[in-house]
Amino acid sequence: MTPTPKGIPVGSQAPEFALKDNHGRTVRLSELRGGAEGDDGGFEGDGDGRNVVLVFYPFAFTGVCTGELHALRDELPAFVNDDTQLLAVSTDSIHTLRIFAEQEGLEFPLLSDFWPHGETSRAYGIFDEEKGCALRGTFVIDKRGVVRWSVVNGLPDARDLDEYVKALAAL
Repeated sequence: MTPTPKGIPVGSQAPEFALKDNHGRTVRLSELRGGAEGDDGGFEGDGDGRNVVLVFYPFAFTGVCTGELHALRDELPAFVNDDTQLLAVSTDSIHTLRIFAEQEGLEFPLLSDFWPHGETSRAYGIFDEEKGCALRGTFVIDKRGVVRWSVVNGLPDARDLDEYVKALAAL
């Protein structure tokens, strides 16, 4: 039996990624950071960056995933504003994500970790090799690219949206 992924630890630098969104645009974590890059590759200063709520979910069009993304949609001002950007990631193709977003009224970026399959999910330590998808991992990343809070749930277990809000308020 394969061990269950646990995610990267709080306090670590969030792995960089460049993923296509549901409109085919490339989204890079580094473009959301504030401050200038220092000699050690880290970022210095507070800058004008944004905190990121990075939500991995297994598959579009499934019950628990759709419910979780609806909850985020319904509380969108808490997650998409001048200070914060919500990014949702699955291993679905951009074409699937485009239809899913349109059908469900999701107006935040849905990122495709389709190819290389699950590369970003693996980098965050939450790819389920047996199922071929990400677990329900959420990472709150500060403006300097440091993971400040995370939770990883198994495939059938929905997350508590209020916990994201508390984590953002603590930044």
